[in-house]
Amino acid sequence: MKLYNSLSKEKEVFVPHLAGKVGMYHCGPTVYDHVHIGNLRSFLMGDFIRRVFEINGYHVTQVMNITDVGHLVSDGDDGDDKMTKALKREGKEITLENMIAIADIYAESFKDDLKALNMLTPHYFPKASDHIQEDIDIIQKLEEKGFSYTTSDGVYFNTEKMADYGKLGGLDLDKEHESRIGINAEKNNQADFALWKFDESQGWDSPWGQGFPGWHIECSGMAGKYLGEQFDIHTGGADLRSVHHNNEIAQSECATGCSPYVKYWMHGEMLNFGGAKLSKSTGGNITLKSLAERDINPLAYRYLAMQTHYRSPMNFTWEILESAQTGLNRVYKEILELQRKSNNNVGHVDEHFKSEFESKIYDDINIPQALAVFHTMMKSNISADNKLATAYYFDEVFGLGLSEYTEEIIDIPENIQVLLNQRKKARENKNWEESDKLRDTLAEMGYKVLDIDSEQKIEKL
Repeated sequence: MKLYNSLSKEKEVFVPHLAGKVGMYHCGPTVYDHVHIGNLRSFLMGDFIRRVFEINGYHVTQVMNITDVGHLVSDGDDGDDKMTKALKREGKEITLENMIAIADIYAESFKDDLKALNMLTPHYFPKASDHIQEDIDIIQKLEEKGFSYTTSDGVYFNTEKMADYGKLGGLDLDKEHESRIGINAEKNNQADFALWKFDESQGWDSPWGQGFPGWHIECSGMAGKYLGEQFDIHTGGADLRSVHHNNEIAQSECATGCSPYVKYWMHGEMLNFGGAKLSKSTGGNITLKSLAERDINPLAYRYLAMQTHYRSPMNFTWEILESAQTGLNRVYKEILELQRKSNNNVGHVDEHFKSEFESKIYDDINIPQALAVFHTMMKSNISADNKLATAYYFDEVFGLGLSEYTEEIIDIPENIQVLLNQRKKARENKNWEESDKLRDTLAEMGYKVLDIDSEQKIEKL
């Protein structure tokens, strides 16, 4: 197993911290809104990594946090708080109780997204608001060791005290605007970051005063509690590498005295929309609900993500996604044909294709090349039952639900068929509004409609 380590900037042979076990942490969402598909690409990366380790026989412990305590919009210590913005947006009083309540709503929405994309449920789903004491404990250790100082607005980490601060890269500490006193005149250095921010009106009590933990300290607190002072893999989007993850390393290693804090840092590149990183600010606030409104299966997005290596930027357009749905529907159709040919008898995994497949997934989780092996296997002349077994084995990593995909024969009542015919005509005329209305009507009558290879497939709800 080889992984690209953002810390060493090269592929390394994976050697676990504890034999046969993998501890992995993924920076989860700040739940101030529904999660957009750019964020979901990062979470899919973590899911593929976990699945590859599990198919390789490792016992994985996966932790993904939920940030329900607001952090700042920028990676620095200024700007509007995201959770506060959510309360203002929804016309709610700005209180700690309302902040946590609104976060719970969007946290459940996020968990629904994970299920819709067939991601494995993390073993631990800690909420930042439940781990304030862990944050305080780390800050106290840093204070005792002389790594922190207090200003009028909070407690800060002194980056000059750590000789190799910023070792993940991405920070140009030689530039005056980044390394010297800037926006906050009380900081020793502009790179210094908040461990605790004071707030007289709300927050938690601490030895330094009422307020909130800094964004970075929350991950250190939760990762340390569930995975220990040192663990194997930390994943996240590439946008978190330079500031958030450098700061997480700094506070964790300086507090515990253990280095490295994480052995392998793995970062997924961005999803691009219209030439820019997909985000709410670029107008690309596309969620799984947006996909449903266009009758697109969420797993079509998973299938699309499989076609680009996690360390490469991924372009998104609706045309590309619709093409992915067509491709996924073709895969499902091929699986149904194999099930019929083999009378649902599952044979043996083909050793040649298994070896080819594993050589790809064990080389820095190369899902696109593994997918190419899958398509080659499906076109091969091995028996239908062995082909089915091999496809199901591959799908333990792909997560497309191939073994659960079966053709259900439904006796369609005449009134339902009339509506299906009307919907088919509406789609042929590209009358998407009418098509959606008819789909919703059918759902109310107890039938779910899927569009596969330009045909309507119906399932009972």
